[in-house]
Amino acid sequence: MKTTTLTLDQVKEKCPTAFTTEKSPNTTSDRYTHIPTSIVIEDLIKLGWEPTDAKQVKARKNIGYQKHLVTFSNPNIMIKGEGGDDVQPTVLLTNSHDGKNAFNFRVGLIRFVCENGLVISDADFANVQIRHMGYTFEELQSKIQELISKLPNLVEKINTFKSTELTKDQIKDFAIKASQLRFNNEISETYVDIEGLLQVERDEDKGDNLWTVFNRVEEKLLNGNFTYGSKLRKARSIKNFTQDLNLNKSLWELANSYIMV
Repeated sequence: MKTTTLTLDQVKEKCPTAFTTEKSPNTTSDRYTHIPTSIVIEDLIKLGWEPTDAKQVKARKNIGYQKHLVTFSNPNIMIKGEGGDDVQPTVLLTNSHDGKNAFNFRVGLIRFVCENGLVISDADFANVQIRHMGYTFEELQSKIQELISKLPNLVEKINTFKSTELTKDQIKDFAIKASQLRFNNEISETYVDIEGLLQVERDEDKGDNLWTVFNRVEEKLLNGNFTYGSKLRKARSIKNFTQDLNLNKSLWELANSYIMV
């Protein structure tokens, strides 16, 4: 299976803010250097990283300068898993043109059996930044290489997740704590159908190891495929990519806490 590559026109259609050619006149100073995200997109393509998704936050003011996200994958980089449970590392680029953000790069994963996008915790694989001022292709190349050099550690981490068997109590505990992250620790006031959250949807997610449990819960929390509340309402999927990134990162950190040291 292969992720679908977007053309620059398709990226622009999904995320026009990435192609803004001028800095925000309302929130930036004279010292602010404007580098359109589109330049970084083109430079990443030169490095073999193809855009596969693009999003921007909804804005009521300062439209055209808001925070945005572009996801990239490299067709030559793949982590093979047993039974076809392959994952492809991704580079997640976030930026804005309002003077509030540098170019930020972090590592993610696309899990092909469910097309789920996972975000790796900064605690393990620190995100890197590039300031707009003085941006160069050479610095970008160096930063991306810095991320890629850590991929063997990522393979080892995934294998550790897969080899970590959880008890029934640990599985339930993980699901409760994970749902607390989704509801900002207000779980005492909100009932979540934990059994539904842990329900197996596909053969690749069977088992009680940390990898399968983590993926089952992560997918449902992000996609809203679970019920909650006294009337067991169906949860909505998370549309805001900032919330998606933060929850994903927190879930990865939670999973890390179940590894025996």
